[in-house]
Amino acid sequence: QLRLVESGGGLVQPGGSLRLSCEAAGFTLDDYAIGWFRQAPGKERVAVSCISASDGSTYYSDSVKGRFTISRDNAENTVYLQMNSLKPEDTSVYYCAASIFGNDYTCRDPDFGSWGQGTQVTIST
Repeated sequence: QLRLVESGGGLVQPGGSLRLSCEAAGFTLDDYAIGWFRQAPGKERVAVSCISASDGSTYYSDSVKGRFTISRDNAENTVYLQMNSLKPEDTSVYYCAASIFGNDYTCRDPDFGSWGQGTQVTIST
């Protein structure tokens, strides 16, 4: 059974940083594309960033480009999302998800079949 566990969320002030982690349990991440998605109250879940299984390609939404960095450490079976220059509008529940499509995926919800439980990120003074 595929299981993903997010951690690293919390409350930070605007301009601050957080690093989210997505650790896989019960499977290895090597063959999966991994995505980070977020959902704010009353809004749809949207893609934030994705990283392919092995060709190194990444995707960032326009709203986070230049501030967030996605990376993967297959030896640790973990994907990270480094979030800098955080803004109040980044406040959401952040989810990581795995796609079996490896390198041939679209960074959109339907391509991702396994999801974590989410971690809350709150940006506020």
